[in-house]
Amino acid sequence: MGRMAPPLLLLQDIHLALGSQPLLAGAEIGVGAGERICLVGRNGSGKSTLLKLAAGLIQQDSGTRFLQPGTSVRYLPQEPDLSGHKSVMDYVFSGLGPTGDENRARTLIGQLGLDPNAAPRHLSGGESRRAALAWTLAPDPDLLLLDEPTNHLDLPAIEWLEEELSSSRAGMVLISHDRRLLSNLSRSIVWLDNGRTRRIDRGFAHFETWRDEVLDEEEREFHKLGRQIVREEHWMRYGVTARRKRNVRRVSELADLRALKRETRRSGDTLKMSSQEGNVSGKLVAVADHVWKSYAERPIVRDLNLRVIRGDRLGIVGHNGAGKTTLLKMLTGSLQPDQGSVTIGTNLQMVTLDQQRAALDPNATLVDTLTGGGGDMVQVGNERRHVIGYMKDFLFRPEQARTKVSVLSGGERGRLLLAVALAQPSNLLVLDEPTNDLDLETLDLLQELLADYPGTVLLVSHDRDFLDRVVTSTLAWDHEATWIEYAGGYSDMLLQRRQPESTAPVAATRTAPQKPREKSAKKLSFKDQHALNSLPGEVEKLQALIARFHTALADQNLYAKDQPRFNKLTAELASAENRLVELEHRWLELEILKDALQEG
Repeated sequence: MGRMAPPLLLLQDIHLALGSQPLLAGAEIGVGAGERICLVGRNGSGKSTLLKLAAGLIQQDSGTRFLQPGTSVRYLPQEPDLSGHKSVMDYVFSGLGPTGDENRARTLIGQLGLDPNAAPRHLSGGESRRAALAWTLAPDPDLLLLDEPTNHLDLPAIEWLEEELSSSRAGMVLISHDRRLLSNLSRSIVWLDNGRTRRIDRGFAHFETWRDEVLDEEEREFHKLGRQIVREEHWMRYGVTARRKRNVRRVSELADLRALKRETRRSGDTLKMSSQEGNVSGKLVAVADHVWKSYAERPIVRDLNLRVIRGDRLGIVGHNGAGKTTLLKMLTGSLQPDQGSVTIGTNLQMVTLDQQRAALDPNATLVDTLTGGGGDMVQVGNERRHVIGYMKDFLFRPEQARTKVSVLSGGERGRLLLAVALAQPSNLLVLDEPTNDLDLETLDLLQELLADYPGTVLLVSHDRDFLDRVVTSTLAWDHEATWIEYAGGYSDMLLQRRQPESTAPVAATRTAPQKPREKSAKKLSFKDQHALNSLPGEVEKLQALIARFHTALADQNLYAKDQPRFNKLTAELASAENRLVELEHRWLELEILKDALQEG
């Protein structure tokens, strides 16, 4: 047998402390040529720090870093610094090195829709991120270290990036909260938790099942030390693991809501305004009737007809500058159209959560922010809750109660804004890029909160997976200020459109007209229809089996009386719960496909 090629980069037994607090305690990572590794872990676990160590930007307290001689490395930070460069082209060329290809650099700048002569100080956050991507990718390095590469990017840019990385031969380590990107790109997972790393050579789609198995095994190992204590620790670290496992009720409800949206649209979108007056305060939340809007003669919305019905979860998607926020403002009555009308339902109680995190007082404590500075109780809708218990719902520890907002991480501030927003009485929730800076567990938490929310949701997002998990219909920019509503989530929309956006360059997607849509098949295949018919019964049987396991394991003396039976039951329970997740996800996929085919 030939010898295995040495890794391009190897970190071994890495220790690093921030002050007296250990952050990394024996972390390890190795990257070979062409390997695609996703680095995952909770916000604050040290992922970005470990990536900076890999890039050689900071020094570990102990441990070794080995980089294969001659290996070219490019590191993309979360917040790129373009200062000191007179133009985008000057900045991108600065990263090429002596053997770089200027033509490739120019091509990337064009594909990313950038003005090569633009001064960096005039770029938006999204433009700066695209320039940094061009700088990172242009030299075609051996090793890519990418920290949240989709931050500030719109959907066309995210899908272009995914295509570019898929075709790259570089080894790569990727940190991202974009589940779809991770699932499509990764081949290995390194999980950073409590300062240590675990690795499995499978794609990200397997991460949550693997993580749950590891945590279950850890809990069993520590049983004799106090099972409840370990459970509580796991809850604080991964409190939404069980809630992430979307139960049959929520899968069924989302499918029903999407079917209702499809049938509503089929029945005709035109309503006479005289007949709306009595309905708007009840069933109808907003009605757009032949709406037009332009800015400085640039059309934003062209002849939009739309109904938002109580209970809808409407996702709004499109490239940056398409007019998503303008649409939100018109649908909520804070901006008037140039032509046409938007009728807003009466008795609406609206709560808005935007991407700026501007609503938080940096000098206020976590408790004061939640209670309004009065006492230790929070009014959550019609219920009064103790602030510590409510904090725990959003994965905050009791000892964080007096922590100032200014020292919270971006993800913690995002969770705090969610807690504040969802405590307010409302029947209309407006979310403008709510997933920015949120880790995977917090995204799960937000998804579950929205599943339980009794009102209407308007959601602007670039997160494809989150849209698929949450929305009942998707309003998508089509071409030349035309917006089209599709029943279902983002994947449904792609099935019903001419082709996925990722087949075209980023710059081209902003202006290219749509081709005629192709007719798709109207029915599921026999195999898929059979699976869809049989899945509810299989899910029900599994739920009954899991309930029996839980009943048996509720015996507190079981471990002492019969350890082999206890071990057997816990292993079978974990296997059954993992199987239930697989079946529920398959059921949801088939419901989505059925809706899309019927709509097409």
